[in-house]
Amino acid sequence: MARSRRIPAVLSLVSGRCHCGTRRLPTGGERFGRGIVTEIAVRVEDLSKKFRMYKERNQTLKSAIMRGRASVHEDFWALRDITFDVPVGSTFGLIGSNGSGKSTLLKCLAKIYYPTSGTITAYGKLAALLEVGSGFHHELSGRENIYLNGSILGMSRKQIDRKFDEIVDFSGVEQFIDQPVKNYSSGMYVRLGFSVAINVDPDILVVDEVLAVGDAEFQDKCKRKFVDLKKEGKTVILVSHDMTAVKTMCDQVAWLRHGELVTTGPAKPTIAAYYDSLNHE
Repeated sequence: MARSRRIPAVLSLVSGRCHCGTRRLPTGGERFGRGIVTEIAVRVEDLSKKFRMYKERNQTLKSAIMRGRASVHEDFWALRDITFDVPVGSTFGLIGSNGSGKSTLLKCLAKIYYPTSGTITAYGKLAALLEVGSGFHHELSGRENIYLNGSILGMSRKQIDRKFDEIVDFSGVEQFIDQPVKNYSSGMYVRLGFSVAINVDPDILVVDEVLAVGDAEFQDKCKRKFVDLKKEGKTVILVSHDMTAVKTMCDQVAWLRHGELVTTGPAKPTIAAYYDSLNHE
């Protein structure tokens, strides 16, 4: 079994908390009439995200000055007025066709993007795994990247030391742990990144297409881990194009289309309505 050894202190990065247009409240409990209490893990309110699309990439400095600001860009709204709640302890899916805004929404949840307007309230510690190799340094080894990525996600060196063997065992990359990750396959990247993220012990785990990379054995391990997290009262928010997996794992889903929220609801009937809409397009 791979054992932790000391890594140069330069890798002990401590990430500050960036709210990025979001807000964090101390508790997810809310009281609605007649004393009924509901628990919310994440609240998204009137969320919109705009990108500026430039029409001419290769214009010279002279032409840019001559044209000024006129007709050089246009605004593209990736998300418009999105509102929904994610219950505590649920597995919540985001569904929709390519370009519907799912990944943009996940990046807003993970505080990678600033919302143009609206708010996201996360009630608890949130960890995200959105892209292959995100948070990794290609020239460093898998061992060094565990410390780097773990510290970025808010773990202390002592916490990483305690979790190190568990991270390596779950990822299945023990044989290559001291090799530079630039030599890893995309599946190895995802396995190691996912293993670090779940060992941060987050209240909320946000993942994008983690089931699309890796072999069937690792996908099964991920699914079992999602079940374990749910039993522990943790919340998982995921995007996957595998509708069978979403239907099996998710309690509720939010259906996006062209950057707008169509509906939220129980997974099976909402996915059925989504499929029906595709057949009528």
